[in-house]
Amino acid sequence: MENELNEKGKITAKKTMKILNSGGICVTLEEAEAILVFMKKIANIAVTKYLQT
Repeated sequence: MENELNEKGKITAKKTMKILNSGGICVTLEEAEAILVFMKKIANIAVTKYLQT
């Protein structure tokens, strides 16, 4: 069975690519990695903002 989580238990770019492709959004592995980086930044901003209020 393919391990779709990295060593920290987080989703990989490959799994992200599969999810998006199954939803009709065709992305490359590199694009999936960029999407993950962006989503992590957005999540960190949201948590920081929430904790500040």
